[in-house]
Amino acid sequence: MPSRFILPTLALAVFFVGATEFMLSAMLSPLAVAFETTPAHAAWLVSSYALSYAVAAPIFGYLSDRIDRRRLLLVSLVLFSIDGLALTIAPSFGAAIVLRVFGGLASAALIPTVFALVADIIPAHRQSAAMGAVMIGMTSGIVSGPVIAGVLTEALDWRAPFLVTAAGCLTTVAIARSAIPARAGNPPVPKMRRPVWLGRGNLIRPLAAKGLWNGTAVAGFLLAGEVLRLRYDLGVAATGVSISAFGLGLLLGNLGVGRAARLFRGDDRTLIVALFLLSAAVGGFMLTPLSFTGDLVFLTAWGFALGLAAPTSTAILASLAGEEKGQVLSLSESLNNLMILAVLPLAAMQLDATGATGAALVLAVFLAIGVFLAIADLATRKPTAP
Repeated sequence: MPSRFILPTLALAVFFVGATEFMLSAMLSPLAVAFETTPAHAAWLVSSYALSYAVAAPIFGYLSDRIDRRRLLLVSLVLFSIDGLALTIAPSFGAAIVLRVFGGLASAALIPTVFALVADIIPAHRQSAAMGAVMIGMTSGIVSGPVIAGVLTEALDWRAPFLVTAAGCLTTVAIARSAIPARAGNPPVPKMRRPVWLGRGNLIRPLAAKGLWNGTAVAGFLLAGEVLRLRYDLGVAATGVSISAFGLGLLLGNLGVGRAARLFRGDDRTLIVALFLLSAAVGGFMLTPLSFTGDLVFLTAWGFALGLAAPTSTAILASLAGEEKGQVLSLSESLNNLMILAVLPLAAMQLDATGATGAALVLAVFLAIGVFLAIADLATRKPTAP
């Protein structure tokens, strides 16, 4: 299969991860009913996934710099599929939590490996656009995941979306075996050595910043469906369709990464502009429910800003990491998920106790710290070239 199919194949791989993770934003209430718990407790199905991802990602990232990335990608897709199938027969909420931990392990191997492969294959000056192209796959999963989950859950039951995504992962394995050459990336680093990047401040600052703003933005989105349901008394299918506005914004942001980098003359400036837009959109959605249409506009802007910021930040980190990009990108994903783990339960409890205003305050604190660190990082080093 021609090399031009590599990026679309990688995009398809992350599509099913995005669909599986983000479809839960439309399913918290049905899952709470299925496992005889509350929507706030059902949010731990997301948090347990995030915890295992956060713990395992640095390990898999270290290994991905030293073993065959293609093989690691294929194995993780198979494991992710097995997890989805097993979840449909989970006998209890506790068992479902354990299976979500297993799914987090599979994602911890898959996502950083995908972006490390992109960094291996694509020249540095085109990497932010390439990262955006692959993230279109995850974005498409985020757009369609809640819709698929809402429609299938309402038409059949909560198990149907997991069965569909599991089958999709297995299909992707067959495609990837042909589309991705055995030596698609740079040769792995054979020597097991101490991670030298740990002492480099120019990596620690952007890593911490991205973990804060990205993890907080995703945690907020995972509650957005419940916020809309409470405000407008929506059904599961209507909730899923409504929050796909966020995914539409993500898609537009991913598509606009290259143009934005040219407009703002570099990745660093693009990132800062995107983060200010992200802060405004999150605050607008959570605090100013003027109308249903207005909420959808804020959700779209929220997704657009994140769609610009995430691939731009990933390209910056890959450029700074050099040969150890697998470790650095995996730690970035780990920090993102640690923030989801920290922020989502707190925001969910505040949503139950005081409504969207309380949840907004939790999101605002962590988001503000992340944006401040990103600005401080830009001020301490030379901006990236246009």
